[in-house]
Amino acid sequence: MYDYWPRKKKTWKTKLAVSLLLVIAFFSGIIMGNFFSGEKVVVYNATMPQKTGITMKSFDYEMLLNTNASSTVTVRIPAVDKDDTGVVTLMTVQVLPGSGRILTNIDRLLFWVDTQNSIRRATMVAENVTGKNVSNYDIVYTITANASVIGGPSAGAAITIATIAAIENKTINHSIMITGSVNHDGTIGPVGGIFEKAVASKDVGAQTLLVPLTQSVQVIYKTREYCEKIGWTDFCTSETYPVKIDIERDVGIDVEEVIDIWEAAEYMIIEK
Repeated sequence: MYDYWPRKKKTWKTKLAVSLLLVIAFFSGIIMGNFFSGEKVVVYNATMPQKTGITMKSFDYEMLLNTNASSTVTVRIPAVDKDDTGVVTLMTVQVLPGSGRILTNIDRLLFWVDTQNSIRRATMVAENVTGKNVSNYDIVYTITANASVIGGPSAGAAITIATIAAIENKTINHSIMITGSVNHDGTIGPVGGIFEKAVASKDVGAQTLLVPLTQSVQVIYKTREYCEKIGWTDFCTSETYPVKIDIERDVGIDVEEVIDIWEAAEYMIIEK
């Protein structure tokens, strides 16, 4: 069977035209995608940038920290390391006029996702407590600790208190420390390792530890082996039994239960 429709041979001009149309369509897609993609997120490394093969936006971190318009607060945060030992982490919060950036100076530290979430939640709650619009500020968080202790939500309350103090240009009563997560409405949620954190707080000279509601007394469960002779044979079983720990009595530090950030702020935030 014959094809009676004559086929046109593609010339080099036709091929060139098709190639140009494909290139134009590709770049048009990129431009339109960027236009409709929504909010752009810019991530800054708040340490001096290393030379790379890409172009970075200039970010003078030293000039940022040395500005006279900033307010800086340092808070001590009790934590538990990978060996279940109580340790103390230092966090510095600096607030200065800006455009709503949240910057973290975490060089050489493992910065876990839940700590990032605690920082985001802390800024939101601090905005509600202070009534200040954080989009008018840049907030820089600097963490000094071994990487193994930077994790978990239990630093949320302390980060929130420090952020509030920095926004209001106040300071922290360092004889008082706090552990607890923070919820979106400012209430303080339960955390683990209260006993170990209380020991660490006392070791660095704190007189009072603020804890979530009902957590001044802990119940832990231990195991022991119990053996009895039945006839000519000894039968041994493993038993689990409860131990009640009164943190204030057993550690020797004042312990106060707090229900929310407002109550905690009355203990910890003072005028400069």
